[in-house]
Amino acid sequence: MELIDVTRELFSSQPYPGDPVPRRDIVRRMDLGDACNLSGFYACCHSATHLDAPLHFIPDGDSVDQIDLSLCIGPCTVIAAEGILTGADIDRLAPPQGGRLLLKGGGEAYLTQSAAFALAQSGIVLIGTDAQSIGAPNDEEAPHKELLGAGIPILEGLNLTLAEPGGYRLIAFPLLMSGAEASPVRAVLIRD
Repeated sequence: MELIDVTRELFSSQPYPGDPVPRRDIVRRMDLGDACNLSGFYACCHSATHLDAPLHFIPDGDSVDQIDLSLCIGPCTVIAAEGILTGADIDRLAPPQGGRLLLKGGGEAYLTQSAAFALAQSGIVLIGTDAQSIGAPNDEEAPHKELLGAGIPILEGLNLTLAEPGGYRLIAFPLLMSGAEASPVRAVLIRD
């Protein structure tokens, strides 16, 4: 069994423009005579590799603690896709019915609203990208609303450098954060 960690490191990842910069504060240090090492941290819910819940763009949508965790684990397909994908591109790619789809595009794989609609109609249960957002910089809202409105969680900020296109099993559980619209995750692909 092969495990591929597809998570970006929380404190060294470039934050999305306008988002707060994550930081870690050292509270206690053994090398300074404390009995233990202890630290706290601050981060935006959308820092590094994270999962968007419907509440991110849907006013009465589920928060991250209300997401069915079965959506975050299971069969997954990684595809190479760079640029802004349209509905026609999704129809051509034929995403897996009832599975999870991750877009590997060197941080440049985005969806249009028509692509998000096609994915929602295809029956996928989770979509992910190695870009900081599933929506292109000039059109982020529409793809988010289309997917999240259909109850499809979005993984963003993946590190798919070591993941070749193909089939895997994905594990990407969000932190249990009541009422939050998103959460950092530790995302792992498994290949037998």
